[in-house]
Amino acid sequence: MIRQPAPDSKDWTWVLREPCPECGFDCSSPDRSALADLIAAVGDRWVVAVRDRDDIRLRPAPAVWSPLEYSCHVRDVFGLATYRVQLMLDEDAPSFANWDQDATAIADDYASQDPDEVLDALSAAAQQFAQAVAVVPEAAWERTGLRSDGAVFTVESFVRYLVHDPVHHLTDVTGDRWV
Repeated sequence: MIRQPAPDSKDWTWVLREPCPECGFDCSSPDRSALADLIAAVGDRWVVAVRDRDDIRLRPAPAVWSPLEYSCHVRDVFGLATYRVQLMLDEDAPSFANWDQDATAIADDYASQDPDEVLDALSAAAQQFAQAVAVVPEAAWERTGLRSDGAVFTVESFVRYLVHDPVHHLTDVTGDRWV
């Protein structure tokens, strides 16, 4: 029987202060002007790393997502990131509804989705997020948003925080640290 991964209750905002020892990514290091290109590159790396895998549906352990399930999650992260950045640009200090990634994986049946469709959508979502970041006006980078647990983000800190997620999960899938 396939088990669902244990819900991740870790507060990952610490990645804004220090490099991630697991994936090697330091989200504070890229220049703000390079963030959009970085997001697009992460999307491209995902597609290349996962597209032709024979084991795309295979979980490495019963409670660990398959490369396909991780890809669905990353696609959804990019889509959610685009929405939330736009929300911060359009509203004053919006609150973000809680997003339960594990419930989404079950409800959307990540494991049964078509890999080609998922990777095409992941690529498109990464490009859309990159474009949203590329056009953030200089004066808007400090606009804020509030996560449901009370964490306060600026547009810049949110973008940096979100970039770590797909980078980290690429390491989960490939075993390669970000360089």
